[in-house]
Amino acid sequence: MDFVPYAVPFFIALIVVELLADRWRGARNYRLADAINSLSTGVLSTTTGLLTKGVGLLTYAFALKHPALIELSAQSPWTWVFAFVFYDFCYYWLHRMGHERNILWAAHSVHHQSEDYNLTTALRQTSTGFLLSWIFYLPLAVLGVPLLVFISVASLNLLYQFWVHTRHVPKLGWFEWFFVTPSNHRAHHAQNALYMDRNYGGVFIFWDRLFGTFQEEDDNEPVIFGVTTPLASWNPLWANLQFYAQLWSDARRTESRWDKLRIWFMRTGWRPADVQAKYPVAKPDLARFRKFDVPLHRRQQVYVALQFAVYVGFGSYLMNAGERLPTEALVLGWAAMALGLFTLGGALENRPWALRAEWLRLGLNVPLAGLAPWVGLWPAGNLSWLGLASYSVLSMIGLYCCRGRLTPLAS
Repeated sequence: MDFVPYAVPFFIALIVVELLADRWRGARNYRLADAINSLSTGVLSTTTGLLTKGVGLLTYAFALKHPALIELSAQSPWTWVFAFVFYDFCYYWLHRMGHERNILWAAHSVHHQSEDYNLTTALRQTSTGFLLSWIFYLPLAVLGVPLLVFISVASLNLLYQFWVHTRHVPKLGWFEWFFVTPSNHRAHHAQNALYMDRNYGGVFIFWDRLFGTFQEEDDNEPVIFGVTTPLASWNPLWANLQFYAQLWSDARRTESRWDKLRIWFMRTGWRPADVQAKYPVAKPDLARFRKFDVPLHRRQQVYVALQFAVYVGFGSYLMNAGERLPTEALVLGWAAMALGLFTLGGALENRPWALRAEWLRLGLNVPLAGLAPWVGLWPAGNLSWLGLASYSVLSMIGLYCCRGRLTPLAS
């Protein structure tokens, strides 16, 4: 059973609590654009997952039926205990390889791009992880863990990881020796050399202690969050494509055919010698680190936040109705979501084309209202037309109120 959809209201409530704690303590762990960008990648990941989750489930079910060595019973509590612990062991290696191999880092890097650290960072997830992550969980199928148990412990593992993405919880004494905590996970999200590529466990930190990848958070080395090659964007689509684009560019530029292939599977950061010499990539000096930011007028921020709230609602609808919707409806829903979040990302970056893209997005609500019932995205009727028309009109009024408030950046 997947418990994640039931936890979404608690996620939102805890984010609100953390925001209040920030205000009470005078901290600044939240910035609107960064939080929306993190949540946007999470919403996009969830929507993409409705189309791609079959990849992992089908391969797991196939392995469970054919090469499985034994068959465990879902009725036994020991099966659940074994599955929960062994799943985290498999997750450790997926997570570690996600930091150590280019092709896997291209997917996982999304989770680390935020230069803030708060509970929205936990929801910042990749949309392309489904391509290879399933390989690391096949050992559970080979050892006979039933599909229901696998899905359940996977969602429990993910739920546990939510609470560790906060700066408001200090070190927890003996608990630090056995479990992943906010302290040792803060170190994991750092770009400081001391903390780089450490603390991979999802629930249990003893895997890192066992395999030599543990690093305690050091009070003398304040954590600087983010990645060494900054995303410098609020766009969730580019967040998912940035490192793939870099690998593709390097593979295209190198003269070596062997390097064109192996670059994808080499250690993270490896580049062909000829490309590195001709197109060096400078790493920012952490001593002069500045978070990426784009000044926006308050009205613009409010407009984007309200528009994003609409997409959160749309994403919740897709998550709850996804099992009942036909593939065509899910594809249309994903396309509408991707276009909307891309446009809002452009608005947060103050791009010169953002206003035109926003008018286009609102204009596309007309064909969306006609096409959505036809493919089964939602029922036909005047209500859908009225709802989308009202939303579009209100959005246009909001755009009018924001006029003249922007100072476009260079594209």
